[in-house]
Amino acid sequence: MSSTLQIDFCSFQAAKYAVERWHYSKRMPKYKQVYIGVWENGKYIGATVFGLSVTPYLGAAFGLTNTECAELTRVALARHKAPVSKIVSYAIRKLKTHSPGLLLLVSYADPVQGHHGGIYQAMNWIFVGESAKVKQYYFRGQWRNDSSMGREFRRQPGMRAKTESRELPPKYKYLYPLTKAIRKKIEPLRKQYPRKICAGSKDGVAPCDQQGEGGSIPTPALHIGGGK
Repeated sequence: MSSTLQIDFCSFQAAKYAVERWHYSKRMPKYKQVYIGVWENGKYIGATVFGLSVTPYLGAAFGLTNTECAELTRVALARHKAPVSKIVSYAIRKLKTHSPGLLLLVSYADPVQGHHGGIYQAMNWIFVGESAKVKQYYFRGQWRNDSSMGREFRRQPGMRAKTESRELPPKYKYLYPLTKAIRKKIEPLRKQYPRKICAGSKDGVAPCDQQGEGGSIPTPALHIGGGK
């Protein structure tokens, strides 16, 4: 049975509700973001979040500024009928109306979480390999990336050596060009898609199952606006 999708900008509070309930990180991105809500058959089922990355100069390698390149930072969805690739595609269309100068999107799939980028592969994103390893420090009850700890380390010399740390393995990196010119520029970087290997599956590939149930946030009209 087909479903009726509605994609529209939503508030910070609506996106936060979705991320904390349905995204594995349970945390909102730190930097400035755009929040796009998803309703299926009139029921709020989650949000997609786009914005600035914790990675400095995300688009610099492609000759782009921070206003021309953004990261898809969260896809937080309850159980739903529409394919995730369709939901994200519609969200990107909405994003382009908000940011017409945007030229490239970047996103990462975390193999530690069992993700291989199936959503991006279904949308023909360009896989360019693995990201660099990330070092994290345990600070005030949570793990924080090295890039976000600079201020604390400057304020407290010697703190870096005393703070518990860990190194995370690389993530799969995907690019989505929003113009023909950018696609032509980055297409030569394309590599063979990684596959998701699941124990017990015959072909080594298993679909992702979004967990949870739709929330009670009622209508897009109550949540229009960019948030913070």
